[in-house]
Amino acid sequence: MVSAFFYGTLMHPEILKRVIGNDGSQLQICPALLLDYTRHQVKNEDYPGILPYSQSRAMFDHDLNSEEKSVRGSLVTGLSDEDVRLLDVFEGNQYTRELVSVYPLGPLANIRDIPPIEVKSLVPTTPPSIPVLSELANPVEAATYVWCFPSSELRAQLWTFEEFVKLNAWKWIGSSSNRDYDEVDRRRAMEGTYIDARS
Repeated sequence: MVSAFFYGTLMHPEILKRVIGNDGSQLQICPALLLDYTRHQVKNEDYPGILPYSQSRAMFDHDLNSEEKSVRGSLVTGLSDEDVRLLDVFEGNQYTRELVSVYPLGPLANIRDIPPIEVKSLVPTTPPSIPVLSELANPVEAATYVWCFPSSELRAQLWTFEEFVKLNAWKWIGSSSNRDYDEVDRRRAMEGTYIDARS
């Protein structure tokens, strides 16, 4: 089983379940923190990409504080190899899957136990300050998707999950069609037959 850190649209349990094509009953989730990265909206899209702060620093006219150069997201455990293959398809070639160390900010809970009304609270409007490093839980290794296209395709402004839930999540959940699911659906219809052009 694989652990992953999600920081964008996939923080929403309904979107994650839609991508992997099952109810996620095997998944555990908790809030988590990735240090020394920044999260930016992809230009003309609803979703973000992350960059190590060492790369994104040039996008700002000042040094960022510890909160600004940290990414709050979700640590998800229990992903199968098939789930990961579908996530790779969903993320596409704009991202590379990399191992990072993330810090859990709470206990793991089964994803099916999160009522839809509480999705907005996955990242509180005013989250508590980031604890000093010595007060954080032990880091956990997890896969995440790091932006690999030119940084000029990202907005310098930092992306927030709260704004996504408020303004754009409706395009990604429910019965509305979304082109970002097309390739995942096509691959799933092929019943596990994958031809990965990146190989």
